[in-house]
Amino acid sequence: MAETSGYMRFFPYDRPYPNQGEAMDGIAEALEAERDVLVEGAPGTGKTLSALVPAVEYARQEDKTVVITTNVHQQMRQFVEDARAITRTEPIRAVVFKGKSSMCHIDVEYQECQTLRDTTRSLVEKEQDKAELSEQADALVDRMRAGEQGAADARTAVTDELDTLEDELEDLREGNICEYYYNNLTEDTDEFFSWLFDDVRTPEDIYEYADQRKLCGYELLKEGMEEVDLVVCNYHHLLDPNIREQFFRWLNREPEDVITVFDEAHNIESAARDHASRALTENTLEQALNELEDTDDSRADSAENVISAFLDALKETYDEAFGFGEREQVGEDWYDLPIANNDRRDDLTLAFLDRYEGRGISTEVELALQLGKRLDDEYEEAYKDGEATTRQECQTLQAATFIDTWMADGGKLGQHPMCSVRRDGGTDEVYGRAELYTCIPREVTETLFEEVHASILMSATLRPFDVTEDVLGLSDPATMAYGLAYPEENRHTIAVQTPALFSSEREEPATQETLTQVLTDASRFTPGNTLVFFPSYAEAERYHERLQARMDVTDRLFLDESGTPTEEIRSKFVESQSAILLTSLWGTLAEGVSFDGDDARTVVVVGVPYPHLSERMEAIQDAYDRVYSSRREAGWRYAVEIPTIRKTRQALGRVIRSPDDFGVRILADKRYTRASSEMGKYGVRSTFPPEERAEIVDVSAEKLKFAMLNFYGDHDAYDGDPPRP
Repeated sequence: MAETSGYMRFFPYDRPYPNQGEAMDGIAEALEAERDVLVEGAPGTGKTLSALVPAVEYARQEDKTVVITTNVHQQMRQFVEDARAITRTEPIRAVVFKGKSSMCHIDVEYQECQTLRDTTRSLVEKEQDKAELSEQADALVDRMRAGEQGAADARTAVTDELDTLEDELEDLREGNICEYYYNNLTEDTDEFFSWLFDDVRTPEDIYEYADQRKLCGYELLKEGMEEVDLVVCNYHHLLDPNIREQFFRWLNREPEDVITVFDEAHNIESAARDHASRALTENTLEQALNELEDTDDSRADSAENVISAFLDALKETYDEAFGFGEREQVGEDWYDLPIANNDRRDDLTLAFLDRYEGRGISTEVELALQLGKRLDDEYEEAYKDGEATTRQECQTLQAATFIDTWMADGGKLGQHPMCSVRRDGGTDEVYGRAELYTCIPREVTETLFEEVHASILMSATLRPFDVTEDVLGLSDPATMAYGLAYPEENRHTIAVQTPALFSSEREEPATQETLTQVLTDASRFTPGNTLVFFPSYAEAERYHERLQARMDVTDRLFLDESGTPTEEIRSKFVESQSAILLTSLWGTLAEGVSFDGDDARTVVVVGVPYPHLSERMEAIQDAYDRVYSSRREAGWRYAVEIPTIRKTRQALGRVIRSPDDFGVRILADKRYTRASSEMGKYGVRSTFPPEERAEIVDVSAEKLKFAMLNFYGDHDAYDGDPPRP
């Protein structure tokens, strides 16, 4: 390793994995040059420590703070383990941060918490003022007894001030405060911070410790974030611009003093869209109108005029967008209806312009915003003073803010106007929402990467790097890619020539029979557990039923279903022998979860898991086609093909997690074979990185069992006689 290896004092193990030392050197050099870094490394090769070790060393030397983030819960636990390992080698100050909602002891919303915090702090400050004035009054009594001139008048002034202060304190005590935060401000919390930095504590640890002592662990954690070496957090702390600004303030850091590390960075694209998209429901609009009915303000008429016109336009738009019988099919999940147009503004905007009558939309929206802010301030004061038991949200402000954004941004490139509907479970009535869906994630991420000192983005599936750079708005990052450096003879990657699982093929009896036999053979010839991924939960359920009928595996055949606790079924699976687990590639088991050794010897990916080609996906494709018009089929490649193969590669990476591990990885669909070159854009073999593509061996469905028998036989993996073909 290079001279930069001074960072090895933070490496907590005897020696790095293959490629880990080279990766740490490269990252250290990039940080010195203030360059962002894209790191692709195969699963189980120690990417987290490859980034953390040089980043923490650089931050220590240059007075920076490292923030490492993920949106995968399993990875948060891994971060904590790695940070604990580091601090036992070279002590660092590290905190693990989660959102307020998961750490609040009294279960209130964010805005209500903010108000409680302000009123509680005001109460404590006035109690402190009272104590100081009482001391002054007592001292003046002694001076009066000593006959000091003016002491009596001074004491009268102090006692008058004390009387006023007591009235203010009485009002505050009758209002709403947080007992837990009050104790933070009035008790000695040194013991908490000693405990906090004695190890790397999880948010759950902090919640339990604070709850036992009636303290607010969330606020104490915020106070303890200054001058730390490392912070572990969720994506939204960095991707949401408003939260990020507060977050850096809690760190007492300017953006240029922060190094960000994104794990599972292939997820940033979709997470950024979620954070940037904005929506407003019909219910909020109606609540705003109800709020305005009781408002005595000259601006209320203008606010009511513009909000009611938008509400009427929303109802009209989704009513007209329904096809025959479509309204009756709407359930409790949001159901998208097309309203965008290629040659003009969307149908909702056009309906709004048609229905609106008044002094001008921009004028009346501005008046609605002014009124909304006034009402919001009144609600806050009412809650502080105890006149209200909860902190009321101003619906007028929410509605006016959204309408203002809709009219200003709805026609911009990358902003896709949408209308969705759902059925109310209580009333059975259908209601709608308007949404501005953000298609281009770099609108969220580019500013972040420009502001901070440097960012390290790591994943097992970041390539092609030029696409990642384009989509996220990175400028000239250092790039490094490391394949699975474990012995090649320990893995066998097979593309099985089964029918292409297009939607039109899925119902074919011959297709279903072929795939059922492939899964049967894969399980029979695996000396351990078999993990199977499908393009959807529905397909997983279909083959679960077929395998139940085909094989005597009822007690070891597991189905991961949407909405069920994943960890419970995973635990049952890994505790079993020769078990089969069927799940969706779009579920939580496809990435960030390890299956070591016999936990899963064989992994099967059935079909090519293209996302549902919804209006949202089509809008993303269209936006990419327009932004990257010089690149052939940029929309399809950026929005569909590359993310899909990343999903597939993530799933394959669930097995072979250490140098001694071995296993078979199966791609069951002819679109993965060499013959896929004849299928145009639907052939996906060429989308795999070259070294991974070179390892894929084409096998017919009938010969799969022989290929597996030979591989596992060569590894002497069978307990007793191997299965007979």
